[in-house]
Amino acid sequence: MITQQKPAVDIPTDLRSPQAKLIYLFLSMNGTTSISELQDGLNMKKISLYSILKTLEKDDMVSKDGERYALA
Repeated sequence: MITQQKPAVDIPTDLRSPQAKLIYLFLSMNGTTSISELQDGLNMKKISLYSILKTLEKDDMVSKDGERYALA
């Protein structure tokens, strides 16, 4: 049986928060995503997601297009 491995994701070293790392990994694996998809996929509260996403966006790691987020 042949197994496929997904490519490793390089997490930026400036990401210190475990939650920020999870969001970064989720976006890297799933592409452009809504806040509801992040909430369902990571089992995190929206208020926490918004706060972390705002920081990631300020640091130019994440971009927002309407109501969807993606890696910058």
